Amino acid sequence: MQTSLVDSGPRQLGSLEVGPISYGLWRYTDDDVGRATAVLHAALDAGMTLIDTSDVYGFDWGGTGFGTVEAQLGRVLASDSSLRGRMVLATKGGIAPPTPYNSGAAYLRQACEGSLERLQTDVIDLYQIHRPDMFTHPAEVASILADLRSEGLIREVGVSNYTVDQYDALAAHMTFPLVTTQPEYSVLSLGPLTDGTFDRCMRDGVTPLAWSPLGGGRLMVDGPDGPSPELVSVMSEIEAREGVDRAALALAFVLAHPSRAIPIAGTQNTDRISKAVDALTVTLSRDDVYSLIQASTGVPLP
Repeated sequence: MQTSLVDSGPRQLGSLEVGPISYGLWRYTDDDVGRATAVLHAALDAGMTLIDTSDVYGFDWGGTGFGTVEAQLGRVLASDSSLRGRMVLATKGGIAPPTPYNSGAAYLRQACEGSLERLQTDVIDLYQIHRPDMFTHPAEVASILADLRSEGLIREVGVSNYTVDQYDALAAHMTFPLVTTQPEYSVLSLGPLTDGTFDRCMRDGVTPLAWSPLGGGRLMVDGPDGPSPELVSVMSEIEAREGVDRAALALAFVLAHPSRAIPIAGTQNTDRISKAVDALTVTLSRDDVYSLIQASTGVPLP
């Protein structure tokens, strides 16, 4: 019997315990509170207790929509008092349209307070810098995060889309540990395996949150816009052996890394949310994961 690399156990984000799969709200734009509530219940019922959003989700880059996803989530939480206590609520700040990035102390305070108001909550469990602002000194970022935490506005802190050097620069000025970093990672986007991201996570006990684990949906597409025929062949063989669909296999691939990465699922379909947890039952051997990587890259492993 093969030993599976897939880790289906809970994850620790500092003081916070969460399920092994997160639910992301990038597409949470349905303005019907009833439907949006049903989707959130489905995610929590499936064990996706880390709910990940951002103040910029819903922004259409035409100048409107900033904060709309947070506001919708706030309405859902206000309409159903049972939900807030079931989740670890994560959001992000630091993207300030039309200026791309702003991690200055004044702006991050404004962003955090704005998120709290829209989310209709007293505290953000995990507050993340959405993208690095290369024109703010990391000491300033660390200082405002410490202030927000000491004031009880946030509980834990993470970063998103940081290079390993940017992560190290911020971590060097923090008075408490970062608990998450959020890179893109999937069988189609393997950078964290080799750019030092996962290595830093394992060194420091930081949990990676993998965005776009389905490769931006490309893993689900047949033809020239989807995976290579070689990758499709390997995936199809494992899917048939394990009795799961492509999405579950993609999530299982993320769950197999020893950094104990958490994939962020984002479907708005309640049936697909329920099926996503099939990933926790998948057996992926070392041979399986390296076969997937080799098929994805098209380069034989030495």
